[in-house]
Amino acid sequence: MVDYDHGYKLLFSSPEMIRDLLLGFVREDWVSRLDFNSLEKMSSSHVSDDLRERHDDVIWRVRFADEWLYLYILLEFQSTDAHFMAVRVLSYVGLLYQELVRAKQLTRTGKLPPVLPIVLYNGENRWKAATEVFDLIENIPGSLARFSPRLRYLLIDEGAYAHEELESLKNVVAALFQLEKTPESELTKELMIRLIKWISDNKELQRAFKVYLNRVYFRGKADVSELMLQAKTPDEEGAMLEKNVDRWIEEWKREGWAKGRAEGRAEGRAEGRAEGRAEGRAEGLDEGRIRMAKKMLAAGMLVSIVVEITELTEEEVQKLKEDAAH
Repeated sequence: MVDYDHGYKLLFSSPEMIRDLLLGFVREDWVSRLDFNSLEKMSSSHVSDDLRERHDDVIWRVRFADEWLYLYILLEFQSTDAHFMAVRVLSYVGLLYQELVRAKQLTRTGKLPPVLPIVLYNGENRWKAATEVFDLIENIPGSLARFSPRLRYLLIDEGAYAHEELESLKNVVAALFQLEKTPESELTKELMIRLIKWISDNKELQRAFKVYLNRVYFRGKADVSELMLQAKTPDEEGAMLEKNVDRWIEEWKREGWAKGRAEGRAEGRAEGRAEGRAEGRAEGLDEGRIRMAKKMLAAGMLVSIVVEITELTEEEVQKLKEDAAH
């Protein structure tokens, strides 16, 4: 099973994803002056051991005028922000600069090239940590402040973007962020069709999204390989693609519900058998249903679906949902 970090790193190892990330989420005028055809990923053989240990990070470079701009992208999958992230970013950028000096990858005037540190965060809670390392240092008197380090990172907090804003961007990274905000039980055919069409001509990106969708988003409960393959043929670009996606979504939801119902019942019976008494069996069945309901709610499933699978009442499931929120 490919983990979340690996799935995201694979996605952002595609130049198209880096281009859409910059165009859609870096609101700076100089972005339009970048030569996206020059995007080049730094391989592990070109970075130091210290940087190589940062398995979840991705380093790219792109031509900016006549020089290189380096992009250090930190992928953060924690549920909450990291208070001292700015300190970590400072150290990683320092290591990258040391490597560039060692490799003599300097500007024409012998200076260090610019580096844009990006923290890409997909946690449930909104990011509140300081983005400037200077803001983490205690207030100091007078001219002493001149000697304190300064470095700011660009934060891209996926959950902070409204659905309408992501919809308007019309790029692959925005579609990924929409998927992240959409529980699998609420996945729409419109989002799937849009994503499949956008990546239908890019085999590398198709492969990365198949890994992400199959092993991370659907967690092995569905396979989009055939669906993506169908999108390559001209006949599938219109009504046929829409029909196939609609049918596919209904099929995997139906299979998932049936599997979840069976697992819930089996888990409940197992709990009951462990008690060895009639009342124990009843309690075990209820406990199994409750545990399964909690798992399904945590995965973002609708209350109505959880009720159908676990056979708990709507009031019971709603209370479990409210308790989890507190």
